[in-house]
Parts: sequence; C-alpha cells; structure tokens
Amino acid sequence: MDHRTIEATVSRMLFAIDRLRWDDLEDHFSDRVQIDYTSLFGGDVETLSKEELLSRWRGLLPGFDATQHMTGPIVVTAAEANEAVAETHVRGYHYLNDESWMVAGHYTMRLEHDGTKWRIASIRLDVYRQEGNRELPALALERAASNGKAHDPF
Repeated sequence: MDHRTIEATVSRMLFAIDRLRWDDLEDHFSDRVQIDYTSLFGGDVETLSKEELLSRWRGLLPGFDATQHMTGPIVVTAAEANEAVAETHVRGYHYLNDESWMVAGHYTMRLEHDGTKWRIASIRLDVYRQEGNRELPALALERAASNGKAHDPF
C-alpha cells in the first residue's frame, strides 16, 4: 500500500479547501461520503453525495476571509489493499472581519481505492477544543449567501 499517496490525498484535500479549489476537491472524494461533524455541530452522521458535500462547503467557506487547516503527521493503517484509514490531528483556523475561530481536533478518514486512485469515503472530526468567536460560521454562511464569494484565496 502506498502510504505517501494516501497522506497526500488528505493533505491535498485540506489544501484545496483553504484555496477554494472546488474541482480539485471533487477529485479527492468517493461518489458517496459519510460525514461526522457531530462533535462540532451536533446533529447526526450523514452520508452525502460528493456534490451535496461540496455544495454545503461552497455555501460556507467563501464567507470567511480565509481558512487554514494545519495537520500533524498523517498515520495510515489498512484493513485491505483497497481500503485504508488515515488519522491526523488538525487545527482549523477560520478568519472573518479581524476575528478568528479555531477548532482543534482529530480527523479520522476512511479512503477507498477505486482502481485508479485513493478517494476519501468518510470523514470524522473529534473536537478537542475551540477558541475564538464561535458565531463566525453563522456569519460566514450569511456572507457567502449574500455575495457568493467573500475572498480570493490567492
């Protein structure tokens, strides 16, 4: 199993989020993705099409002035040749109007090899700590809805 390719898939996905590169993001996901952000937002674990997931992110992330997801080492384990689990600690910084909201936690991602490349099939975030203005996601959502794109990330 190619651990470096799996690590790169996770890193490139987070980099594409911060750069708002939607086409790059789409290429990193399976057709259906299980999302578990319950430790951050409550609610239920969901399974979405990758188009639904990216649509949600498009409705939120452009509302921030910038985001930055920083990870620790990515540890890869595998149950089978075509399935792997990647885990990493993460700090997600979200900036808006000279304020910030930081989420520190741990990502667990399941990846599947589709015969061509590794794709993310599930993401779970376990939150350890939050700092800053926890109202920023609601403000970013409103801002993204009102003008479509609030920032140009490079």
